[in-house]
Amino acid sequence: MEQKLREQFDGLLTKYTDLLLGETDDELKEKVQMWALYTYMSKSMPPLVKHWNEQYPDAKEGMKELIQEIRERNEQYRNEQNK
Repeated sequence: MEQKLREQFDGLLTKYTDLLLGETDDELKEKVQMWALYTYMSKSMPPLVKHWNEQYPDAKEGMKELIQEIRERNEQYRNEQNK
């Protein structure tokens, strides 16, 4: 993959993370990337995600926690913006 594309995509992910959560760093970007990809896969290939969840119940719980964290951070950020 071309380095320029990686850098441009990283900029997109950085901006998306900032708009979603009101802040960004490498850890948050990785969490948002995992959340977005998992959400997309669960909608586009539910049997695959179901199988993965059954194979790795601890990872399923980790994803549930990550999804909840993203949701809570997003709600908190939106509430702060609406004040």
